[in-house]
Order: sequence, then C-alpha cells, then structure tokens
Amino acid sequence: MKKIVLFLCLLVGTLFQLNAQSPNPTSGEILLNLKKLNVLGSAMHIGAHPDDENSLLLAYLAKDRLINTYYLSLTRGDGGQNLIGSEQGEYIGVIRTQELLAARRTDGAQQLFTHAYDFGFSKTREETLDFWGEKTILADVVYLIRKYRPDVLITRFPPDERAGHGHHNSSAFLAEEAFKLCGDPTKFPEQLKYVKPWQPKRIVWNSFSRGFQNNAPTDGGSFISIDLSGYNPILGKSYSEIAASSRSMHKTQGFGSAPNIGLRKDYFLHTDGVPAQNDLFDDVDLTWNRVKNSEKVRQLIQKAISDFDVNLPAASVPALVGIYKELSKLDATDYYVKKKKSEIEELIQQCLGLWFETNPEDYSTSPGGKASVQVKVVNRTTTPVTLQRVVMPGVKFDSTLNKSLNTYEALVFNKSFSIPKDVPLTQPYWLRKPIKDRKVFQFDEQELVGLPENNQELRTEYTFFIEGTAFTYSSPWKYKSVDPSEGEIYRPFEVRPAVTVNLSEPVFVFADQQSKDVNLLLKANQPGMQGKITFDAPKGWKLEPSELEFLTQDKYEEKVLSVKVTPPAQNSEGKLQVRVQTNLGSSSYSLRSVEFRHIPTQTLFPPAVTELVKLDIKNSAKNIGYIAGAGDDVPTALRQMGCQVTMLDEKELGKDLSVFDAIVVGVRAYNTEDRLGFYQKKLMEYVKQGGTMVVQYVTARNGFLNNGLKVENMGPYPFTISRDRVTDETAEMQILAPNDPLLNTPNTISPNDFKGWIQERGLYFAADYEKNYTPLIAAHDPGEDAQRGGLIYSKYGKGYYIYTGLSFFRELPAGVPGAYRLFANLISAGK
Repeated sequence: MKKIVLFLCLLVGTLFQLNAQSPNPTSGEILLNLKKLNVLGSAMHIGAHPDDENSLLLAYLAKDRLINTYYLSLTRGDGGQNLIGSEQGEYIGVIRTQELLAARRTDGAQQLFTHAYDFGFSKTREETLDFWGEKTILADVVYLIRKYRPDVLITRFPPDERAGHGHHNSSAFLAEEAFKLCGDPTKFPEQLKYVKPWQPKRIVWNSFSRGFQNNAPTDGGSFISIDLSGYNPILGKSYSEIAASSRSMHKTQGFGSAPNIGLRKDYFLHTDGVPAQNDLFDDVDLTWNRVKNSEKVRQLIQKAISDFDVNLPAASVPALVGIYKELSKLDATDYYVKKKKSEIEELIQQCLGLWFETNPEDYSTSPGGKASVQVKVVNRTTTPVTLQRVVMPGVKFDSTLNKSLNTYEALVFNKSFSIPKDVPLTQPYWLRKPIKDRKVFQFDEQELVGLPENNQELRTEYTFFIEGTAFTYSSPWKYKSVDPSEGEIYRPFEVRPAVTVNLSEPVFVFADQQSKDVNLLLKANQPGMQGKITFDAPKGWKLEPSELEFLTQDKYEEKVLSVKVTPPAQNSEGKLQVRVQTNLGSSSYSLRSVEFRHIPTQTLFPPAVTELVKLDIKNSAKNIGYIAGAGDDVPTALRQMGCQVTMLDEKELGKDLSVFDAIVVGVRAYNTEDRLGFYQKKLMEYVKQGGTMVVQYVTARNGFLNNGLKVENMGPYPFTISRDRVTDETAEMQILAPNDPLLNTPNTISPNDFKGWIQERGLYFAADYEKNYTPLIAAHDPGEDAQRGGLIYSKYGKGYYIYTGLSFFRELPAGVPGAYRLFANLISAGK
C-alpha cells in the first residue's frame, strides 16, 4: 500500500493514481437491479463516523431486501487516527470519505454526511452538541430524512453512555429528535423549498453488543431479530463476505476483516413510531401500490424479470424502455416515479454495456486556462443506438450529432476549450471555507448537505436515442494513462490555481535569535506565468527579501525560492502567509495531493501559510533515532528543534544504537511493526547502557494476543495500556513531581506549557504500572477521576524509559510551544 505525497518536492515525471473506471455489472448484478425495480422502500442507518456502520446490515438491506439503503455518517472521521500515513484533521477526513465511498460501492448502500466536523473523541453528548451546534446538525438530519424518505431509521448506538463516545450518543439522539420533527411542516420550513415533509414508520436501535446479553436485549420494550447470515446465489457470496470486503475498505483505521461464515442474528429494539412485530418493514408497503395508477408498471416489470436472459441482457432493453414510457404517464412529481425512472436509465446503460468517457490530454487545468479532451463512445451490443447530442455545460459546448453507433466501433472526436475564469477549483466543497472553530464545516447551499463529493463542473452529458426514446447520461472528465506495470490508470481531472506556493514546513520553530531560511516551492499550473510573491508576517518578524519575483515558461514548472526569516527577541507566535500576484490576480494557495493506491487522488488547495513560533526552548539531545509507527510528523518537529533524525528501519536497528542521544518510537508502532518484537531486547539493552527511549501511544485492543501489541512488555518493567484519555484540551494539567529533573531540565515546565493544546490532552494512558515508574502529570475530564498515566518514566540501568499518551503527534505539528519544551525535556533525559 504505497503512499505518494506531493507536498514540497521536485517532481520527476507525473504521479498517477490507480482508480479504474467502475466495471460494468455482471448479468447477475443486473438481474438484482431489475428485481429492485419492483421494491419501493428505503432505510437509513445513522452513525457518527466512517467505520461505525453495520456493513452486514447494509449489505443485507441493499442486496437481499433490495431497498434503497443509506448510511448517514454525521462526520467524515477527521479526528481519527491514521494507520497508514501522517495525515490528520481534514486531510484524513478526505481519505476516510473516499474509503466510505469504496465501502458503499461494495455493500450497495449510498453515503451521506452532515456539516459536523470530527473534532476528536468526546465523552459526552452535551460537549459534542455544544461544539457542533445542536440545531445545525439536527436540521441536516431532518433534511436528509425528508430528501431520501426512509421508511425505517436505524441507529447504530443508543442515546446514552452505553454509546461509549459523545459523537455516538449524539448520532442516536439527533436521529430520534429528527424522527419527531421531519414530518412537521412547521419545523425547519426553509427546507420545504427543496423537499417535502416525510415521516418514517419507525426508528429502531440495532445493537452490536452494548445493551444485549446472552443474545437477548436487556432493555425494556419490544424488539425483533433478523438473521443476516444469508447467501446470495446470484452474486455467489454471503452477505458476511460482502460486509467483510466493505469493512476492509477502512484502511486508515486498520479495520481489515474476514467474513464470519455462519449464523449471525441482529436485534432491533423499538425506539419510536409503530412497533415492528416480525420485520423491520412491518406495515410498510414495499410495492407499486404506493404509486397511483401504477399496476401496469408493476406487471411490465414482473414480465421483464421473468424474461431476463443472463446471456443477453441487452434483450431486456425494449422492455425497460417500455416501462420507462409507462412511468412517464404517471405523476412526474411522485418521489418513486422519479426514483425508478433514474434506476431504469442506469439499467439500460448496464444492459447495453454502453461505454462513454471524456478524457483530457492532461490531468489538470486552471480557471482561464486551456483543456483538450477526447470523447469516446462505444455501443457494445447489436441493439441500435444513436448518439444524438453531446453537451459540456462547464465550457458551454453543445453539439448535435445524430450519429448511429455501430457495434464495437468507437465514435471518437477531439475538442479544445478555453476554460471559463469562473470555474471553481476542485477543492472539496466542505473545505472551501475555513472550518469554523474546528467544529463544523462552513457551506451555505442547502442542496450540498449530504453529498459525499463535489458535483463536478467539468463533465459531459451524452444523449442517446434508444428504442425511440432519448436518455441522457452524465459523467465527469477523467484523465487516464497507461503504466507499464499497472495498466490503465485513471485520475480525477483537476481545476487548480494558476500558481501555488508550498512552504517547506507547516511550522517553523525558533529557539534563539538565529535566522532560518524558509523554502518555498512555486508551481505554475499554467504556462507562461510571471509575477511576484509577497508576505504577511506577524509583527516583529523580519523577512529578507520582502518580496520575490518569478517567471516560468512551462506548465508544471517548479522553482524553489527562499526567504530569510528572523524572529523577534521576545517569544512570539503567528502565521506567515504567502501571496502570489500575477496578471490573473492575487491568490494565496498551496497544493496538497493525498495519494494512496486504494482511493482516487485527492488534491486540496489550503492557504499558503505556515506557523512561526519563537520560544524559549533548550534541547540537549541532538542525535535522535526514530522508529516510525502508523505515521506522524514528529520527526519533522524534532528537526525543527535542531535534532538530527535517523529513521530506524531493520537495517539501522541492526547497527550500534549507542550513537543516539535518544530513540523515539512513533505512534502505534508497537501495534503495527512486527520488527519491534525482534529488536525489543536490544532496545532495552540500549536503555540499560545509558540511552533514552520515548514511546508514544499505542492502542489497547481487548481480546487480542498481548492486547494487540507486538511484544509482551513494552518497557523494562510491566505496565498495561488502558483506554483512558483526556479529551478536553483545556483540562487542568496537575504536575505531580514539580522537582523531577524531567520537568526541569533543560526547560522548566509549568502549567503555562499546556496552553493552546488542540483536540485533546492525550489518549491510551498507561495503567497498572509498577512502582519503578514515576507518573509526572495528572489530568481529567469534567466529572472524572484524575488520570495519572499520561506520562510515566523509569530509570533502568543507566538510562531512561518513558511512555507517553500525551498527544505530541498532534501538538508538535500544530506548533504548540509548550509541547516542544516538554518533548525536548523527554529526549534530553539522559543528557
């Protein structure tokens, strides 16, 4: 699983992302889609995060019951940890959005979101809703229920402490509140411009474990059970196999799953509405009786199912067109008339194997730039099809063709365009504005609520004439190429700023009055760019030169520029913003590409800004060995502190470790790195002989061998890892050993050093540690007992062993001064 990050490096060649076009469904899958035409019903499953969903339930509902199935995740998982890279915050949220979409393509459900930003672990519903704004997110849930009209709402969690997380609790609470309001036209009436009131039949809680004992609910009230362990012979898979594949898409969270081939019964506890007696859809009419005058439609669909030929799906096209025409005689405003017409359009394309693409010759353009594209259309059956018209709304292209498509003969034509200056950048719509107080995404357009991705402006609409009726299909432009080792590769087409500037680091830390060279990577995304770079710096900071001129000839040309930054005498924090002035105007964008093999390339354009921090910091450790874990940016922070950092892979671990002043172990390394099991004895010997070892947090995984760790004991003396954490980033930090050298050398640590921390104090604290360990700090969330395991250490032989659950992996990249000072003390312990 190779990750390629385009941030501040000179590119050699062009990087691509494996993202092959979705294959046409098999005949068996087409048959299921055909049968789905006769099912009129839907369900909405509601959780808080990516990976909260019951994938097995989604697969059962979508592929067995054949209903429209939705998973509403309140957040995009922005506050979660990252097992496969160093991305945090909104960047991991972008990755996890794509992982959810891949999961839904697997289990057959559809994905929805709200405005909510995942600000990190929260222990209470009250805190969560205070952060998000209860009314804002409740309005989103009501709107999505009204838009997608589920007959049944299914919460993943209960609205109480059993949910185990404030976000989980809130997802159930908001679902139950929305259930009471969504049918009332006096509630959120501003939405009625877009949707109509809708009242689901019932809302239930699908428990996974909490609240149930010995396979029976402990809660009072009615419940039903459903056997989800079915096998679908048309697909050749059980629903548990489909669910395992879906679950395994959550790679950033390490949720690869094996299918449970066997009995699986889930329970659904009634919460509100009409109680179910035997089935989730009791008293819900799932037939065409829901639509007036639709009896002929039902009959036509049933005949089409009976006549379907798995060897010749295209033979069903005349029948599908007939059903479509019959639907057109019914009420055009009816929800299910519109829904089923859309499904038929897709089925016709599937049965024909109709292929259409628009491929630009390059993978990006800019507002006001150029783009050359190739349009390709292929009819892969003998059914007569005419391409009537091709429209590209984003570039105002409209061509009437009326061209008959000969079987297997590709219709190809090329066009070049000037891109309008008002075409929006391909920035995710929820990130076009700053995240408000790191709590909610800022976007005002009602119709964007719920959408997992942007609706692409640069797209092509193809109108075909099939069996006497016109059908229009739309698809975004996609760049493709051929890699000798991988074959055909697709990449989303991007609209980029004309010029971007990346700063070499997100934070620059100054421990003294010495100047630093701040490097910038300027990238021209259009040919022939000329202009100047200026800076907005905090008061007291000096930049030489104060502006930089540039000239580029070629598209994608890069220039490395440098400016000398001198800090003020006193401690200071602020942002250095870079502005680019060209003949096209002024802008301030950097470029960040998030590239993994399992998701499409995601390109973002955050502000061209870096954090400047002048602080009183001393560091005695200069030569650091770093054992990478699940991915973090702590090595970069160590270099900012003046350290030389050597990444310790198997080869380096086999060498003499005594050359290092300290060895730092990355987050979750003891969960993910098998080699630590082989080198643990050597690492402990390093400590014993006078070394300093700092181990950052690992996760506790109950039910796993050694609690999910690669070693029996991480330290020289036993301790365990709890699930204790302090989520309030402003929680008081009590210094337990104010005179301890680790809190006084070379920097004196005080409560002021814990100001400005982000998201949390720490997580997965140490527990059950022997008396050889000294706890240094205690903290707690409101109403809880003090947690003392966030930072412990022990002398071992001549050296120091330190375990910390404090969230340095978040605080150091964010430029929190006190985190730098404290971490400097930890790595300097042996000096």
